[in-house]
Amino acid sequence: MIRAAILGATGYTARELLNLLLRHPEIEITALTTRQDTRLPVAESHPSLRGRLDLVLENLPLEEVAARADCVFGCLPHAASAAAVSELLDAGCRVVDFSADYRLNDPQVYAKWYGVEHPDPRRMPETVYGLPELFRESIRDSDLVANPGCYPTAAVLALAPLLKQGIISPKGIVIDAKSGISGAGRTPKPNLHFPEANENLTAYNIGQHRHTPEIDQVLSVWAEVETAVVFTPHLIPMDRGMLSTAYAEPVRDITTESVLQALSVFYAKEPFVRVVEHSPSTKDVVQTNFCDITARRVGGKVVVLSAIDNLMKGASGAAVQNFNLMYGFPETTALL
Repeated sequence: MIRAAILGATGYTARELLNLLLRHPEIEITALTTRQDTRLPVAESHPSLRGRLDLVLENLPLEEVAARADCVFGCLPHAASAAAVSELLDAGCRVVDFSADYRLNDPQVYAKWYGVEHPDPRRMPETVYGLPELFRESIRDSDLVANPGCYPTAAVLALAPLLKQGIISPKGIVIDAKSGISGAGRTPKPNLHFPEANENLTAYNIGQHRHTPEIDQVLSVWAEVETAVVFTPHLIPMDRGMLSTAYAEPVRDITTESVLQALSVFYAKEPFVRVVEHSPSTKDVVQTNFCDITARRVGGKVVVLSAIDNLMKGASGAAVQNFNLMYGFPETTALL
């Protein structure tokens, strides 16, 4: 059995992760941390776990976490996460990090977008980006995997194959994405209160969203030239789910059928990507690790749509998929 700990176990993604780990036949959950000083039964924070998990949330020193765990899932905020992850790696743990701290390769880009100096810059260029469909072999051998953001997962899975195959241009890509409110996390904020968010659809961080450089970094690898996407996220009044619509310029005369065929061939052996002919819906993927993708040729554009559950394929499901790869378990374990 692999002993697993979760840092910052009070949030939505941690709750989803715990539900998955409790189904995993090869994992023993051994430690749950919180940055609060009060010891609290995990069921007090996550009532759905009552009678299923008896652990206590503890403000543990990192050396104690390392003594209890072989693998650590980091659910801490940016900057705080890297400081902890660095110490755990030095202590011999393997880590799947949910924060943005290791997703970017360049410390200067990180400082620009996150407003702080990176606590562990030397590891940034070496860290594997945890999108199994694109970086599977690197994930297998890694001790540190940067779990992708939810918006980048939806956008990159839709666009990377078409860039790789030279079907769309790397220039002029526009991404319009909508996320359920759980994507903003569990910490209360005025715009997330029910009277503010209910029956309300709003764009936010226009041209400034921190997932933009992450999307560009990964797409540039597959396009083999730098991309500069225009990315606009929206908050939609539902609990969970994400729909991304991307617009790109075709580089040759192509049909809807040929784009769908290219996507189908690329993802033919992927257990969690479904290329569909219908327009994907968030309800088709909610509480699953699937990403549903379709495409259309509309006028002079290629339109690519993708739907995921932001808490599953966009976070905790991907983390378990990465864990399975790191430890040699079937990739679908606890996820199907």
